[in-house]
Amino acid sequence: MKRRAEHEPGFVLHAYPYKETSLIVEAFTRRFGRVGLLARGARRPRSMLRGVLLAFHPLRMTWSASAELGTLISAEWGGGQASLAGAGLMCGFYINELLLRLLPRDDPHEALFDAYDAALARLAAGGPQAPVLRGFERRMLAELGYAPVLDRDAANGAAIEPAKHYAYEAERGPVETSRTNGESVICGRTLLDMAADNYDDARTREESRRLMRALIGERLGGQTLHTRAVLSELQDL
Repeated sequence: MKRRAEHEPGFVLHAYPYKETSLIVEAFTRRFGRVGLLARGARRPRSMLRGVLLAFHPLRMTWSASAELGTLISAEWGGGQASLAGAGLMCGFYINELLLRLLPRDDPHEALFDAYDAALARLAAGGPQAPVLRGFERRMLAELGYAPVLDRDAANGAAIEPAKHYAYEAERGPVETSRTNGESVICGRTLLDMAADNYDDARTREESRRLMRALIGERLGGQTLHTRAVLSELQDL
């Protein structure tokens, strides 16, 4: 059955050349999730699509599809989004790579789309970047059915206590431990701060980064995120 979308809000996650004049576009759209689209002739000098299919800019996209790869008919600027620059730009590429690696095609996630839109706006505004990344990582894992447990001990259901330490097990959650350090050990205060989206404390920022890296690594199944390596060289994001 042939499907058609009209003026659908979306963002380009990645685009790469196809044959001599076309592009394959991976887009993230509000009602259809991640979609693959063939942009015929988009690299021709006079193409209406040339210079439009850029990452991090809101678009209104029209396409038709009868197979996994649809055909892009038109794309217009949606406006209202400031450009990313510097470390914020690299953070944007990291978020895009997360979506490309973890989000299946044709799987709608409207709440995640809105979270992505909001994350780009916050990155463009130039504020602290680590809270934006942690918040988006949490939302994405939750949308995929792997929401991190942050408020209770997975072993007995007891409330997390800020002064205690917990070993975080990827498939279960935090379990109280007598250890105070180690790759999987995280303090209760960090878990509670994460639950409240509060990343003011330096220890919370460091431990939450380590925890989210481990949880995302479980979902990636050993794949390497190229943008994460670059971010690590820039700063602890």
